[in-house]
Amino acid sequence: MSFTIAVQDEQVKAALQALSKRLNTREMDAMLLTIGAGIIERTNRRFETSTGPDGVPWKQLSATSVDMLTRRLSSQKSKVTKSGSLNKAGRTALAGKKLLINTNDLRRQFVAIAASNTLTVTNTMAYAAIHQFGGTTGAKSWIPGKQIPARPFLPIRKDETLYPAEQKTILDELNKYLMDSL
Repeated sequence: MSFTIAVQDEQVKAALQALSKRLNTREMDAMLLTIGAGIIERTNRRFETSTGPDGVPWKQLSATSVDMLTRRLSSQKSKVTKSGSLNKAGRTALAGKKLLINTNDLRRQFVAIAASNTLTVTNTMAYAAIHQFGGTTGAKSWIPGKQIPARPFLPIRKDETLYPAEQKTILDELNKYLMDSL
């Protein structure tokens, strides 16, 4: 499964169009890749802080997810007592669990691609969309039929515009390129 969001940010589009008139294709693609790397870096920071691009903390794990993680930790001998309950290390691991960082697969799979004056930031994990937008898990999920709250990590709102802080950062980068190309 994949999803595509086309950014409908007129200020960013205008700055990109102005810049594309001054740069050749190779220079434009390099500049777009730099912007893409910044988006990925800021996105990865959101995983560390468990906070969306709007500054709102992500919703905590549900009881179902906590139970699933407890069962997973219980399979690690160093995390359980002889009776099978979580020991101090297991409880610490559960308490310190960051949202959306179980295997780090989701946050490691961001890629920026620049071609034809277009920047694409993508994630190759099948479950990226449900975590970005929320929804109900599928029948083949680890937890089928469960509601997953949106925990947005990409800097795009539902109306396909950038969050203000991200827009400012990108516009600042584009304006720097414009000034440097004069």
